[in-house]
Amino acid sequence: MNAYKLSESLAVCGQITPGAVADIAAAGYKVLINNRPDGEENGQPTSAEIAAAAEEAGLEYHYMPVTAMNFPGDHLQQMADLFDDEERPAFAFCRTGTRCTNLWVLSRESAEREQAAQLASKIGFDLSMAARAMS
Repeated sequence: MNAYKLSESLAVCGQITPGAVADIAAAGYKVLINNRPDGEENGQPTSAEIAAAAEEAGLEYHYMPVTAMNFPGDHLQQMADLFDDEERPAFAFCRTGTRCTNLWVLSRESAEREQAAQLASKIGFDLSMAARAMS
């Protein structure tokens, strides 16, 4: 599992398995955010499976699916609040981590957005979804 720490309170990753959830909790994360819709790809774990593993591991779980068609979705402010809560570090995932990263960049205050975009680009994330939403 390749996770990328975007801030002190947020890491992002591609698709996780229910078995990885305990490791995420053990790493100190308190909140798990699923930005991937169920059924996006054959064989991916369902939100219910991840939610059950999160409950077992003691993680707060949020299912906030976003696609390229509905980006940034209906929960951007709620995600921003979760992304920034240093008391409850969050771990967000989607298919590759790209959607989560675009949501994080877009959720930054305008003064912080450029620095966030530079960090994400340096890691190698494509920020075209955030760029389209900002234009």
